[in-house]
Amino acid sequence: MSVDAVLLESPTMRARVCDRVEVLNRVRALSLMPDGVHVTTEGVAAYFEVSLKTIRSVVLDHGAELGSNGYTVLTGGRLSSFKELSGIQSRARSLALFTRRTVLNVAMLLRDSETARQVRCHLLDVEERARHRPVDNRGVPPVDNPVGAPAGSVDAAVARVAEAVVRGVIATSVVPLLNVIVEEVGHNSRKLDAVVDRVDRLERVVLDDDQRTAARRRLRLLRAIDEGVDEELMDDFS
Repeated sequence: MSVDAVLLESPTMRARVCDRVEVLNRVRALSLMPDGVHVTTEGVAAYFEVSLKTIRSVVLDHGAELGSNGYTVLTGGRLSSFKELSGIQSRARSLALFTRRTVLNVAMLLRDSETARQVRCHLLDVEERARHRPVDNRGVPPVDNPVGAPAGSVDAAVARVAEAVVRGVIATSVVPLLNVIVEEVGHNSRKLDAVVDRVDRLERVVLDDDQRTAARRRLRLLRAIDEGVDEELMDDFS
């Protein structure tokens, strides 16, 4: 596939560069209507050196895309108003109008036109230079606002595949590992609870023993007092 075939085959790529209308004059001058904005079907055919039938065929096949880029057909009152404003003389009941943007769109759709091929080459050159042009970010705070790849592009497809791979790794490796860790933590927690319970029981036993010892000491002390033991010897009972 040739380089310019990317534009012929990819609506997404065409949409990305449809504003680069300056490339039209780099190939040849575009003959505009008296209003300085529009081009007739005849003017488009002359620019690309193809027949009127060829241009009408492109419009028929890609009407929606061209319409989004400025192509329109005037009839009735709109046509009358346009004739008055632009000063054109025509008895036609309808008039197809192309803007510069529409002409550029046609250049990205015409396969058998050398002029269209040259326009596509210029478009790709401009786009390539724009992608590699250094950006002066001095004084501009960083913005965390990543721009996603256009839908249908190769970058978007790669991103989807990468996301699927990451999800698969998480599901097959990370999640099971986390489950094991959680289970082990729960098991250790239960063991710790059992140990704490044993310590509590031992503390209660110790406290009970202390209390019994204290009671025996008090009993011996009371008996010693009743028996009239000397005060100096009472320390032996404490």
